Amino acid sequence: MSLAGQIDGISAAADAAPPASWHAEQTKLSRITGAPMELFLDAGDERSLTTQLYDQIRRAITDGRLPAGARLQPSRAVAQALGIARSTVTDAYARLTAEGYAEGRRGGGSVVLGHDAPQPELPEAPTALAPTARAATVRRYGVGLESHPRYDLTAGRVDPRLFPLADWRRCTNRALTSLARDFGHYSDPAGSIELRRTLTHWVARSRGIATTADQIVVTHGAGHATDLLARVLLRPGDVAAVEEPGYPPITGLLRSQGIEVVGVPVDEHGMVVDALPDAARLVHVTPSHQYPLGAVLSRQRRLALLRWAGRRGAAVIEDDYDSEFRYLNRPLEPLHLLDRDGVVVYVGTFSKMLSPALRIGFAVVPPGLVPAITALRQAVDFGVPPVTSQTLRTFIEDGHLDRHLRRARKVYARRYRALRTAVSSLPDSGFTPLPGQAGLHMTLLAPDEPDDGELDVRSTRQGLQLSSLRRTYQHSPPRAGLVLGFGAIPTPDIPDAIKLLTSLYR
Repeated sequence: MSLAGQIDGISAAADAAPPASWHAEQTKLSRITGAPMELFLDAGDERSLTTQLYDQIRRAITDGRLPAGARLQPSRAVAQALGIARSTVTDAYARLTAEGYAEGRRGGGSVVLGHDAPQPELPEAPTALAPTARAATVRRYGVGLESHPRYDLTAGRVDPRLFPLADWRRCTNRALTSLARDFGHYSDPAGSIELRRTLTHWVARSRGIATTADQIVVTHGAGHATDLLARVLLRPGDVAAVEEPGYPPITGLLRSQGIEVVGVPVDEHGMVVDALPDAARLVHVTPSHQYPLGAVLSRQRRLALLRWAGRRGAAVIEDDYDSEFRYLNRPLEPLHLLDRDGVVVYVGTFSKMLSPALRIGFAVVPPGLVPAITALRQAVDFGVPPVTSQTLRTFIEDGHLDRHLRRARKVYARRYRALRTAVSSLPDSGFTPLPGQAGLHMTLLAPDEPDDGELDVRSTRQGLQLSSLRRTYQHSPPRAGLVLGFGAIPTPDIPDAIKLLTSLYR
C-alpha cells in the first residue's frame, strides 16, 4: 500500500490557509512551481515514516530534482495530503536541516541549501535491459553539432531569422480560440480534415498533383512517412532500395524493421535505375534534389523507374526534398504526376519551407493503403496535435506561406550565388564542386586527408561547422568531400567561411 504526496517550492502563506481538497492543492502547486514531485509512503516498509520521507526528499535534493533555493512544501500540507501526523513531517525536515540539506527561514518555511549541502555519489542505474541487435545498429546522425557556431555550413539547416514568427503567433492564437471546445478529444490519425483539404489545394498549385483530402495523411516529417509506409508495405526480410550516397536515417529506420536495405548508386542524372535490385519491394528516392550529391533525376530515369516499379508492383516513395528552392532550371514533373499504376507515394515536409522544429509534413497515399496507414498511425501516436494542424491550415489559407517562400527564395538565392562565387575562387588544391541547381546545400569533393575525425577538430578550431560527404555513404566505399549548407549562414559571412576551407586540408 502506498500513499502519494507532493513536495515543491511554494510560499509559506499556503501553510496558513490549506486548500479544501488535495486536487485543489495539486492544481495550485503546479501553477505556482511547475510539475510536482511525488512522495510515497509504504506501510510495509521496515523504515519509519519519518525516515521514508527524509530519504526521498534527500534523494530529490542530491539528484537535482529539488534545486538550491526551492522551498519545501509546508509540513501541514504534506501531513494532510499523506494522512499522517504533522510531527512526522517536521521530524523529517529537522533531520534534513541538521545534516545541511535545508535550512529553516523565519516566515519563509524550509529552503533547500546549495553547494554547501553534502553530495554523496549516486549509484549507477541498473542496466538489465538492452536493445535488440537490430535496434543497436541504428546510429544518430549529426551528433555533436553546435547550435550556434561562428560559421554554420551544416547541411539541412534553415535560417531561423526568416521564420515569420508574428504571423505564426497570430495563427496559433486563432487556432487556440477555435479549438477550445475540442481539447477533450483525440485528433484524427490522418490529420484534421480541414488541413488535409488545404493541402490538396497546396500540392495542386505548387506541384501540379491532383489528389483528394482522403488520400492525404499528415505526418511528423518525411522520415515518419517512410516509417509508416514501410510498416504497412514490407515484412522483415524484404528488400528496400535507397540512394547511395543518401540520407543515413532512412537506412537506419528501415533496418530497424528487419528490412534488407540495398544502396543504389547515384550519378549526375540521379539514381541509376538499371542498378535497382530485382527483389526490391520499395524504393526511396529524392528526385527533385538528391541528398547529398544535388543531382536532379532526369525525365528518362523517372519514366524508367516508374516502368520498373509498375512491372514488379514495388512502391516508390518520392521524397520531394528541397523542391521549393530552385535557382537555375525549371523543375521537372513529380514522379507522382507521371505515375499511371498507382505505385508512387508523394512525401512532402515543411521542415525546409518553414522550420524543422514544427515536425509536420504529409504523404499523398494510394487509396488502398489509407485504412492500414491511419490505423497504424492511431496505434503509434494518434496524429498531429490539433493546434499545430489548425495553425498551419490558417497560415497557408491566409497567404502567409506563399509570402514567406517568396522572401526565403530571394535570400537563399543570394546565398547560393555567393557560395558558388566563393567556391570558384578556391585555389586548385583538389576541391571539385558538383553541379547543383536547387535546395539549401552544395557538395564539394575534397582531398582524402584529413579523415573526418581530424577534419572535425580542425574545423571546430576555426569556428567552422561542416557536414561530411563520407558520412552519407552506408553501402559502399565513401568519397571524401563536404556537404556545404548555406541555409543558416548570413550571406556576408560566406566568403570568409569558404576561405577557411583551404586551411583545413593543409
